[in-house]
Amino acid sequence: MRKICTISFLAFVVVGCICFSFKSIDAVSAYSKAYSSRLRDFGNQQQRLLQCIAIADLGSKQDIEKIKEQINLARNSLKPLDFWMRYLEPIAYKKINGPLPIEWETEVFEKFERPYKREGAGLTLAALYLEEDSVSKDSLTALVQSSVAACATYSADSITGELKSHHHFYLGNRLFLLNLAAIYTTGFECPDTNRIIPELCLMLNSTEKLYHSFNESFPATPLTSEYIALFEKALAYAAAQPLSYTKFDHFTFIKNYINPLFSLNQQFINKYSVISRSFVDYSLNKKAVSIFDKTLYKGQNSKGIFHRVSDAQALANIDRLGKMLFYDPILSGNNTRSCVSCHKPTEYFTDTARSVSLQFNRKDQLERNTPSLINAGFNHLLMQDGKHISLQNQTKDVIANAIEMGGDEEEILKKILNCPDYSKAFKSLLKYTPQETGITLDHIVSAITFYYSRFSNYYAPFDDAINSDKALDPSAKKGFNLFMSKAQCATCHFVPQFNGVKPPFVSSEFEVLGVPEDGGSTTLSGDKGRWLVNAATETLHAFRTGSIRNAEHTGPYMHNGVFKNLDTVIDFYDAGGGAGKGLEVPNQTLSSDSLRLTKQEKADLIAFIKSMNELIPFEAAPKKLPQSNEPALNKRRVGGDY
Repeated sequence: MRKICTISFLAFVVVGCICFSFKSIDAVSAYSKAYSSRLRDFGNQQQRLLQCIAIADLGSKQDIEKIKEQINLARNSLKPLDFWMRYLEPIAYKKINGPLPIEWETEVFEKFERPYKREGAGLTLAALYLEEDSVSKDSLTALVQSSVAACATYSADSITGELKSHHHFYLGNRLFLLNLAAIYTTGFECPDTNRIIPELCLMLNSTEKLYHSFNESFPATPLTSEYIALFEKALAYAAAQPLSYTKFDHFTFIKNYINPLFSLNQQFINKYSVISRSFVDYSLNKKAVSIFDKTLYKGQNSKGIFHRVSDAQALANIDRLGKMLFYDPILSGNNTRSCVSCHKPTEYFTDTARSVSLQFNRKDQLERNTPSLINAGFNHLLMQDGKHISLQNQTKDVIANAIEMGGDEEEILKKILNCPDYSKAFKSLLKYTPQETGITLDHIVSAITFYYSRFSNYYAPFDDAINSDKALDPSAKKGFNLFMSKAQCATCHFVPQFNGVKPPFVSSEFEVLGVPEDGGSTTLSGDKGRWLVNAATETLHAFRTGSIRNAEHTGPYMHNGVFKNLDTVIDFYDAGGGAGKGLEVPNQTLSSDSLRLTKQEKADLIAFIKSMNELIPFEAAPKKLPQSNEPALNKRRVGGDY
């Protein structure tokens, strides 16, 4: 479990206007009363916790245990509210049960501004604080008082008014189901791993009751008997599982119950014309039929300036242009370096031959490993330090960067327009970009991002197994269950993309792992990571959490390519990261405790990672590049020279 902090990019967007269909008080009383009753019960437990702390002697182990017991009782009363709280006001929830003391966020309408700090509080942080060597009663009380103050938010008219409509229910239920797959069984915000499955069962039981009160209050838009029956089976399955989350069958729970329930809920969202005004729903797609559907959420717009284009032939032309430009060194300052120089399509759009690529000058090395472009669009922030907010900005930066491609915008446009094939093709697309009267660099980079993003639409054997009746290799299944539990991978790599984007998929997270400068783990890497974008104590040496999809084929690993194979990566995590290996990493977010993985468990983890290799049909490179009216440019080679 992560120990200190995570930094995230959080997108706040208003996406429509919810229309309340006001009913009589009697018509919604069962549902509203359930909400009010649970909120009151939680408030009472919070007050009991404050009283317990007030009279406690923090030097007494017995009194500390009493406080822990009361925290657990408060957690038990919080779980029946989680369905509503996490959806209706996720910012206030951070004060009630925030897993992290500090998060750095950037709202989407302020995405050009610097990130700002959000401080967490509440039950999880109070429990973790009690484990420290020196505990202050004032600090402990402050964590709980913040939780009490945040609870008042959920009694506000702006929140309780949502309960008069069915809209919030199905959107909240969607988030609840996504969290059942991604975080509720992993220990993401439960400091005592012995409580993970008991809390899960408590939550499922309370949600079943919530479902019945909703159906009673909203008979025109009910959950069907099919849904209720399947949920009851999920509840029974969880109750029959071992209490240890390391023995819980996460794969079967998601495959047989949670994913089918998600599919049914998506049908309800469309059938009942559910609409939203919440930023929580910003990225999610109402049409996705599975949690493991590649259309589930959208992190990036791969079309860029061509976002209006839907015509199949026009899209095919954009794709053709993008592919040609990806291989064409005409974009570089010396006409000998292309996108392919570092992002080799047959190597999953990365470079597996080098820890880091050569600089533009052909002799020095870049500081960071080349990231794969496959599935890049499932991140809200791009580059390993989150420097860019769009695929197109990232591409522009690489092209113009003096140590990468050394290109000049004005010169590039001149060279492109001097190629009749490029000029004619782009001019035919100008009708789709009325905001521009002529061809711009935006047209060029948008064609490139559209091309390579096409290779992110494929699935892996793991996806096929969880989405259908296809079997998953037994070792890979064991590896997934380890990934979700003992190995603690899923507290940072979230279902379904197994990257740093967790439900509701509006943020990209960064972690401090203590990655060494060399394979001998003797020195911490000097790369400051996210700190270079947002300088703060928590962001020093933080890097965006990458996806484990296709990881078998995208080494070497980490921001500096220091680990050459998956075995060394897993050994590094198993040892507790840099801090676990004795490096000085005071802000490390990875626990420094050893995972104590066995040799077989490590092998199973690798089997699971290999089951995430997507079945991508890579294409041959273009046979030739477009001719130019400048004879010297016709000497350029497909893919460049280095």
